[in-house]
Amino acid sequence: MRARVKKRSWGQTLISSAVAASLLLQAGVSPAATQGGQDSAGHAPAGHKHPNILYIMADDLGYSDIHAFGGEIDTPNLDQLVSNGRVLTNHHAGTVSAITRAMLISGTDHHLVGEGTMGVPNDERKGLPGYEGYLNDSSLSVAQLLKDAGYHTFIAGKWHLGSNIEGATASIGKTPDQWGFEHSYTLLGGAATNHFAHELAASHSYTEDGAYVQPGQPGQPGGAGGTPAVFYSTDFYTQKLIQDIDAAHGDGKPFFAYAAYTSPHWPMQVPEPWLSKYKGKYDAGYDVIRAARLARMKALGILPKDFAAYPGVPETLVQSPATANYGTASARYISAVHSVADGYSDYHAGYVNKKWDSLTPAEKKAQARYMEIYAGMVSNLDHNIGLLIRHLKDIGEYDNTFIMFQSDNGAEGWPINGGKDQQAIDEANAADDVFATLGTDNGQQNARNLKVGLRWAEVSATPFAQVKGQFGEGGFIVPAIVHLAGQKGRLPNLNVFTHVTDDTATFLALGGVTPPATPAPAAIDATSGVNRNAGKVVYAGRNVYPVTGKSLLPLLQGKTTARLHTDAFGEESYGRATIYSADGKWKARWTEPPFGPLDGHWELFAIGEDKGEVSDVSASHPEVVSDLYHQWQRYMSRVGGVEPLRPYGFY
Repeated sequence: MRARVKKRSWGQTLISSAVAASLLLQAGVSPAATQGGQDSAGHAPAGHKHPNILYIMADDLGYSDIHAFGGEIDTPNLDQLVSNGRVLTNHHAGTVSAITRAMLISGTDHHLVGEGTMGVPNDERKGLPGYEGYLNDSSLSVAQLLKDAGYHTFIAGKWHLGSNIEGATASIGKTPDQWGFEHSYTLLGGAATNHFAHELAASHSYTEDGAYVQPGQPGQPGGAGGTPAVFYSTDFYTQKLIQDIDAAHGDGKPFFAYAAYTSPHWPMQVPEPWLSKYKGKYDAGYDVIRAARLARMKALGILPKDFAAYPGVPETLVQSPATANYGTASARYISAVHSVADGYSDYHAGYVNKKWDSLTPAEKKAQARYMEIYAGMVSNLDHNIGLLIRHLKDIGEYDNTFIMFQSDNGAEGWPINGGKDQQAIDEANAADDVFATLGTDNGQQNARNLKVGLRWAEVSATPFAQVKGQFGEGGFIVPAIVHLAGQKGRLPNLNVFTHVTDDTATFLALGGVTPPATPAPAAIDATSGVNRNAGKVVYAGRNVYPVTGKSLLPLLQGKTTARLHTDAFGEESYGRATIYSADGKWKARWTEPPFGPLDGHWELFAIGEDKGEVSDVSASHPEVVSDLYHQWQRYMSRVGGVEPLRPYGFY
């Protein structure tokens, strides 16, 4: 049977409930029994236990990198997950890692729970509520809620939401054990300096169950007497999670396992055979690879055949300078709230961003190698995902496990050398003696911080505009795949707008958890008269912000085809901003110059038809821009967001 689909726009594919139910039956999943026998609210009937939940997050993986989303990188295990799952083509995260992870754990906007920006801001917002730089006490935790509901809760990988263990003298954050994770082995910060560890003796980069540990040191993984004999982050996190699952297996309790991988985040490193797997694959350069991805995405149905892709950032061979007053006390910085029309004129320098044909032979050699190593990391990640899923099958838990995979943000494009010019670095890396060591375990703590640059990130973001840290779709739309417990067959792509906070609500629904909803008592500030508990609810004696994401289950189970988010949806980070209209037709976006418009205006895109953000139509629809801008201001007020005086990304 072939479903009849009424296509309204790229972001809306409507399937009738009857057809969806039929498709579920064809996939081997009873609509009433999906999610391990749960109803649409996620509650299991008598005699059925709640499903296990395996949540897999990649780090800085671009939208089109994996094979199932059009990439040339070999990812057979994710392909297999798709064949018994569902692709979410319009799933959004935050623009950077910590912001996404804060929203995942809390289920609500990152400004409310301590990650208004990634870490503590280095500007006038430092010290403001919501900018603590760690998950604050106003946050719920999905792990704690599930643990309280009878789940085992495990995390292995990247935390990035607090760095001090319980009892530390400088209480600047909390580790996963204090947020409801029964067992945890985590990298506390945003990145390792070496995926093979080699931590210094005094390092406090990792914790296990609330105590600092040092992989690579004697008695620790990768150290003398430690197991396994070699520490490689992706391999190790997989085995830790398997150990945790096995240790609890058989007691009748379901598990929530969070595989928070640090791959393929820089530094670019991977062991053999992955290191050599893609030799020569990227010698053709950026445009050839990007065009092939775009064609494959259309063939796979990830994109409509007539999709207009973003054409790419114009080439810049010389760095554009900052304005004369930039960095001085007299500077008046263009921002989301201050344009040239308001008398503001200052912005920072641009980046050198060459196209492939402008590179020297040595630059091409180095650039191709960077992407080879990156692709090897992605294939190794896929291999480890396969090990996790294979293990669930081996222990008889696969059929009762809900699995979700996604990236934490868009593809990272790091402007090497401050964006001035990467040529000297690339040509040094192309020298034979250095080239042979790229991507290897050098036995030292620092692994060169080898990074994939701006143009390869643009390839990874195909077909969208912008990259990690920005609010073009390429910065925060992410590849996502869901497998329902018991599913045997592929279901149609889900093309409606979804968000990482919806993951949180979905996990709680799967566990039969009703999120806290009792209003917190008023707490009036004596000076301002503001109720500090406005909008909060009570949970375990704390006043916290409620989960605002919406469960995906009704959509996944075919019980509705309606758009999940029907209110205007706003966001902000690093002074960059966006808002989608309530009807899903429009998207306004603000990016600081010189990467955004030099006059500081908000761009407008008919996002339902122009997902590639090719045509800025702000000039012809000023009333739409004005309305969305005021809605964005109301959003910022609601979440306590503060626009910085000088917008600038984390690079």
